[in-house]
Amino acid sequence: MLSNTNNGSSTLVLNQIKSLIEEGHYKEKEKLPSEYELAQQFGVSKKDVKEALTILERENIIIRRPGVGVFVHSKPILSSGIEQLGSVTEMIRQSGKKPGVQYISAELTAPTDEDRKRFAPLEIDTFAQLERLRTADGDPVVYCIDRVDHRLLPLELIHSQESIFAALKAYAKKDIDYAVAYIEPIGYHERISPLLHCEPDQALLLLRQMHYTKDNEPVLYSANFFRADVFSFYVLRKRK
Repeated sequence: MLSNTNNGSSTLVLNQIKSLIEEGHYKEKEKLPSEYELAQQFGVSKKDVKEALTILERENIIIRRPGVGVFVHSKPILSSGIEQLGSVTEMIRQSGKKPGVQYISAELTAPTDEDRKRFAPLEIDTFAQLERLRTADGDPVVYCIDRVDHRLLPLELIHSQESIFAALKAYAKKDIDYAVAYIEPIGYHERISPLLHCEPDQALLLLRQMHYTKDNEPVLYSANFFRADVFSFYVLRKRK
């Protein structure tokens, strides 16, 4: 916000850099000139440039990579209220992008202690677990791990479905009504981050969700790793 600085020169630099980004002179993920070069370009001091860049970083327009430089931040393709429940396929499609999927693995797994707690009071001896890389217009944006009772969706069936929500409805006659979700930012993931084409300093948003039917039956556990430069989430809060 411009009110964060009273310096007219830094405000000028701020507005000029914003205009250059909006006009496409500096593109997403492109490295900006150094503070010295920007100061020379705009005829101001390095202090003015530093103040402008600080505000741009606060507004999530640029991102600093220590030891590397300052880059134009990618614009999220989707900003969604976390209270809105939908499949990853639906989220990508709503953003105007074409959803796609790359299958990583499909296997039968035994329940862990955490699984038993999540799916209680149901007793499940074997899960069908599916790991997929979800794409938007061909770009990898989400790594998904889904776990469901193999009696609801056999392994050979779950592997062929783009949307687990749709598969549960069509084949298991289970409609997802609500989910309990936990979201947390995580750092670089040794296995998943490279698959999502993430930079070493790029964060991920991990969304863990336990899905239920309207009868409160637990049917699906998901762990989705979202690229933080592609997706953003918000929560609508109201006073009672």
